Amino acid sequence: MVKILKCSYCGKDIHPGTGTTYVKNDGTIYQFCTKKCRIMRLKYRKPARKVRWTKYFGEK
Repeated sequence: MVKILKCSYCGKDIHPGTGTTYVKNDGTIYQFCTKKCRIMRLKYRKPARKVRWTKYFGEK
């Protein structure tokens, strides 16, 4: 059984062998599908609900 994870930023599926896992010092784990998602979350700190190409766009 293969476990498919969800991207912590955009909500897309991450298939095995792809993506990046980021662990913060406080133990929070983020799963990212692409470098684009990782940079938007960690460097620019842009909320996913304000970015059109994410699944969470427009949610409150």
